[in-house]
Amino acid sequence: MRCPFCEDSDTRVIDSRPTEEGFAIRRRRECDNCGKRFTTYEKVEEITLMVIKKDGSREAFDRNKIMNGIIKACEKRPVSVAEIDNIVTEIERGLNNMMEKEMESALIGKFVMDYLKEIDEVAYVRFASVYRQFTDVNTFISEIESLLKSNSDNKKPKPAPKPAQESETEK
Repeated sequence: MRCPFCEDSDTRVIDSRPTEEGFAIRRRRECDNCGKRFTTYEKVEEITLMVIKKDGSREAFDRNKIMNGIIKACEKRPVSVAEIDNIVTEIERGLNNMMEKEMESALIGKFVMDYLKEIDEVAYVRFASVYRQFTDVNTFISEIESLLKSNSDNKKPKPAPKPAQESETEK
């Protein structure tokens, strides 16, 4: 590492410690030539995810765009900012774990809808209306009907367990 003061390449690490977030290491260094100290940070190089938009254009992934979309969908709903932040963090982590350099915006939108469907159905329908570009009331109705159908499928009562056979000693 070159010294920022004298540009000499002989520097040594005096102290290393993780940052508060734990995603980087802070290093205090000292130049062997001029004796001045400076700080460097070492962190994992992340691959910049490019998002392929519906029109075919590409732009860098922006966490804030997802955050703002979810905030709008959850407006006046009982969803905390912490929950929204957790959703965005989980989506971002999932996208990074996929190790893809490019991702279609449709897939990212589907991930958002999956999370919203679990935490607030009204926010889910709001987000879906923008994401899927609902054009009329019938589209809303069909989405709500499919949501109601999936809810009733998930809430069907499970069959009661069969009573155990009485043993010969209990008779």
